[in-house]
Amino acid sequence: MTALAAGPLVLPSRAWFDRPALELAHDLLGSRLVHDSVDGRVGGRIVEVEAYRGPEDRAAHSSRGRTPRTETMFGEPGHLYVYLVYGLHHCMNVVAGPGGKPEAVLIRALAIDEGIELARQRRGMNDDRRLASGPGNVGRALGVDRSLDGTDLLVGPVRLEPGARVSAISAGPRIGVDYSGPWAAQPWRFWITGDPHVSRR
Repeated sequence: MTALAAGPLVLPSRAWFDRPALELAHDLLGSRLVHDSVDGRVGGRIVEVEAYRGPEDRAAHSSRGRTPRTETMFGEPGHLYVYLVYGLHHCMNVVAGPGGKPEAVLIRALAIDEGIELARQRRGMNDDRRLASGPGNVGRALGVDRSLDGTDLLVGPVRLEPGARVSAISAGPRIGVDYSGPWAAQPWRFWITGDPHVSRR
């Protein structure tokens, strides 16, 4: 499925994040995500995301209720929710709304366009198309871990910046959520059509 969409061309505000994850997900595509760390700055254009719609969505972490792990999801929109999977990979999510509803958008892939050498060192590879392809690789390329959970994306050190407009978006089922039954089939993974940095699943 393909649709027209556009990433933000102005700096997002708190209200910009405070809306349903399905709506926010489309506008995150084309935006830039950057991390100013002590090692240097790495950033890239968001090319793939997944939306999670809150407690009724059995694939969403918030469906299990409010816990120390998911506290950030229940907080103010526009913050970074970071969790660890398999004890290895830190995954990055943008907390959405609307209002106090704990929805979020998983960042699945970036096209790194700043700090490429540092990203290559962190990933131990030189294939720039794969540096931040897949949610765990996004976290590793940007040098993000659980210590950055709750970061305000309007302030940093991890920030969302304006990006270029996106002309076409493709959609399909989310990945790795088979445990959620029929929710796994929802076409809530979105990517920039034809972009070579999109994950290989």
